[in-house]
This record gives sequence, C-alpha cells and structure tokens, in this order.
Amino acid sequence: MNKAQSERPPIFRWIKTECGRAKYADLCQRSGLGAKLRLGWFVVIAALRDWRLPDPDQASGS
Repeated sequence: MNKAQSERPPIFRWIKTECGRAKYADLCQRSGLGAKLRLGWFVVIAALRDWRLPDPDQASGS
C-alpha cells in the first residue's frame, strides 16, 4: 500500500467519483446536527450510485 492510499479516508472505498469525494470533504468540514445528517444522507446516496463503478485507487495492472 502506498502513502497516498494510506492517507485517504476509508469511505473512499464506497465514494469513487472525484466530484463525490470533493463533496464529501466539504460536508465533513461543517458542524452541527443538520450537517451530520446531510453528510450521512450523502454517503448513502453516493455509495449506491457509485456501487458499480470501478475503484480509481486500485491498480488496473494487478
């Protein structure tokens, strides 16, 4: 495992698109109950939408 993979959040296993990961990072910065609920809702929807996509962090030659 390289350094970049060890620093990425584990949730990136489920959220695979670049824009989804950027939105996740933005929502994580917010505080409050409403923000945490929105983050949870986002993770569920993003994981369902990205479920069938290939993981961009995996080496394609392995």
